[in-house]
Amino acid sequence: MGDWVIVVVIGVGTYLLRLSFVGVLGTRPMPQWAEQPLRYVAPAVLAALVVPAVVLSDGRADITPLGNPRFVAALVAAVIAWRLKGVAGVIIAGMGALWILQAIG
Repeated sequence: MGDWVIVVVIGVGTYLLRLSFVGVLGTRPMPQWAEQPLRYVAPAVLAALVVPAVVLSDGRADITPLGNPRFVAALVAAVIAWRLKGVAGVIIAGMGALWILQAIG
């Protein structure tokens, strides 16, 4: 029973902490010094999720074209993203390149 009490207390504490920011700061404009760094949170989180999935192969860093087709597909997707600036084209090009590279290798 002690473990469940800890889980519930931590859950309630986390909920109250998040609610305090929404309840207290939700109706006020955010200061510029706090808003500016928050613009980089979403790209940083996305990079933290994507980079290990792309670079790691069997638990090791592998950026060779023959050893890691995900890395090559990610490069193709990055070039398409740079040129087109559209999400649909990036997804189609990246997944298409990955499927072709996996079929070849």
